[in-house]
Amino acid sequence: MNRKAKETAFFAATRLIGAVADAVALAAAYYGAILLRFDLQSPRWGWLAVLTSFSVVAVVHFVSLFSFGCYRLAWRRTHLEDLPRYFAATFLACVVLTVLRVFTPVDSFASVRPPYSVTLICFVLASIFLVIWRIAWCWFWEACSSDKALIRRDVLHMGEEAASFFSGKTVMVTGAGGSIGSEIVRQVAAARPKMLLLVERGETALYDIGREMRERAAEVQIRQLMKDVNDSSAMRAIFEEFHPEVVLHAAAYKHVPMVEENPEEGWRNNTEATRQLGEISREYGVLRFVLISTDKAVSPVSVMGKTKLAAEKAVMELNGGATKFCAVRFGNVFGSSGSVVQLFREQIALRMPVTVTHPEMERYFMTVSEAVGLVLQAASRTEKAIYTLDMGDRVNILDLAERMIRQAGYRPYVDIPIVFTGIRPGEKLREELDVSEKSAYKTDMARIYITKS
Repeated sequence: MNRKAKETAFFAATRLIGAVADAVALAAAYYGAILLRFDLQSPRWGWLAVLTSFSVVAVVHFVSLFSFGCYRLAWRRTHLEDLPRYFAATFLACVVLTVLRVFTPVDSFASVRPPYSVTLICFVLASIFLVIWRIAWCWFWEACSSDKALIRRDVLHMGEEAASFFSGKTVMVTGAGGSIGSEIVRQVAAARPKMLLLVERGETALYDIGREMRERAAEVQIRQLMKDVNDSSAMRAIFEEFHPEVVLHAAAYKHVPMVEENPEEGWRNNTEATRQLGEISREYGVLRFVLISTDKAVSPVSVMGKTKLAAEKAVMELNGGATKFCAVRFGNVFGSSGSVVQLFREQIALRMPVTVTHPEMERYFMTVSEAVGLVLQAASRTEKAIYTLDMGDRVNILDLAERMIRQAGYRPYVDIPIVFTGIRPGEKLREELDVSEKSAYKTDMARIYITKS
């Protein structure tokens, strides 16, 4: 069975389950109306007649729900603006049952003519029950539909040992307004450092993370430094004034196609700026320098991967003095700016075709908190090494796209098409992160390895 046929079968199964749930809600509403009407006593015409009349009530309600398109909506996509259609459907059913009561003969159809009062009470209860079913499911789905669930991974957080390392220190974070940099700032701030230096050349991004930190970590000294890491004079002035003890270097170009088209700029920003910042850090006696690297630095085929591998080599060559240099490799950050996940979400929101490069494309993914947890744990260690996280299995991008479409309440290939655009220059079909015994040493921290090379 192909993927489209599977999705069609899955859709049919979910709608069948939904219809059964609605039947239960309607039964509760109708029998509740009977009990309320007769003061919790059995009706004089008996429960068998009630069962017969309920079959008519159920059919009328289901036809009404179908006519208002209620079964075209996935329950998890039920919003406030959708609620009127459910009330309209139950109101139409109430009208039909009332007309049935008026125009059918009393003797011949006595068992299928619900009393007016029962019909009215049933309308109120059915409206409430049908909506409550859907709202409750929406809440449950929202609780279960996390990034962790989409990429099917456990989450790694910074431990107490790492937190104690940052406590009371002056910590400098470059790229502080980016997806990774801003989360580094948040987690380090929670460890109560003496001072946080937020280095970011983007004004809006720097303003946003600075304001957030002043609200959430008022006891920490925050310095917003709108500087470019490529500017050696500006970097040197920061070190001269603040003397950072830990440098977490997250500033970099990370988009493979963009760096592929602009290789000189990629080399300048990713490699030369890292080398320069490392040299200044060593000159000013920084205790720990951590380079945020990537799985694309492993056997690189893209310009971006090559610039990051060169940056790793540059900082590792600086080891030998008081400053301990290290790099941390991890895969794609789930939902970061410019990521495939963000693209999928935008396409799904607009009901556009979701674009996947290749049906067999696979990537490693991490949540942003997990990635930062690894970085900060690595920073608290003493090895002068390249660290790699055991990220589990790679995620198939096509499977991810399908899960995201279903999470949004649509059917892949039916409600939202999936189209294949082809592998772009510099892209691998499958990224690599080798943590086997031949390639890495296991540390005493969960899922953290030291690359042998």
